[in-house]
Amino acid sequence: MSDTPISSQPERLSRQSDYELEKLQLSFEFFPPKNDKMEERFWVAMDKLAPMSPRFVSVTYGAGGTTRDRTTKIVSRIEKDTGVNAAAHLTCVGASKEEVGDVIRGYQEAEISRIVALRGDPPEGVGMPFQPHPQGYKNAAELVAGIQEIGDFDISVACYPEMHPQSPDWHGDIENLKRKIDAGASRAITQMFFDNSDYLRFVDRARNAGIHAPIVAGIQPIHNFTQVANFAKRCGTSIPAWLADRFEGLEDDPETHALVAAAVAAEQVTELVDRGVTEFHFYTMNRSSLVFALARLLGRRPA
Repeated sequence: MSDTPISSQPERLSRQSDYELEKLQLSFEFFPPKNDKMEERFWVAMDKLAPMSPRFVSVTYGAGGTTRDRTTKIVSRIEKDTGVNAAAHLTCVGASKEEVGDVIRGYQEAEISRIVALRGDPPEGVGMPFQPHPQGYKNAAELVAGIQEIGDFDISVACYPEMHPQSPDWHGDIENLKRKIDAGASRAITQMFFDNSDYLRFVDRARNAGIHAPIVAGIQPIHNFTQVANFAKRCGTSIPAWLADRFEGLEDDPETHALVAAAVAAEQVTELVDRGVTEFHFYTMNRSSLVFALARLLGRRPA
């Protein structure tokens, strides 16, 4: 990220025209709560962020479909209770085409028209080798095509600014993304990244390969540096040395940790806006404070 002082960032954003602010598209990602206490926190976060007029909010889908029923229930309730568009995640790992088709038709019955289609990670965890089900989809591009055969859905897919850990090379990685878009996906949402140059180079690679769909910047506010760093290591996202230095020694100082996390996220999104980026997908971890502040910083106000 740039060395622009944080104090100048609100001034930069305030100079944006109303037209530029109107172009901004925000979406928020949640995971389905596992118990009553987590569900209470989920709805507190949802109620805080819903008035920020997101394009949609998405709800994840556990490895092997372990949270399928909760995902469907939560997504359906979001649309009915808040009026916000909601997307359900869908993976094809460990399932036959028939089983995946049943989930898609279940989404239709629940009046869910948006899907985030992912190949998915094996139940053993992120980074483990993927083995397609003998009667299943081999990859996310096939999954997107299968969804399109069943109904008219708005489909988002994933992409990886630092290349998917299992891609053989950049050519193969970009070609895989192109197949997903050509199969019918409307946009690609990036895995989290912390060096904006990785994202910008990835967009250039995609455009040079003839991919013109939006490539939405996936932003991970750092609510807990240790947890985020551990997940980043498993999914192939780099943690720059300067970022680790900022959080060093803050494990037992939550107040300072929160302030540093807010500054880091603010630097990242404002620099991207300066570079012309207008679409952001925030990984909320079912927490609203940091994401709400970032949406405000981007000029979004509660409806």
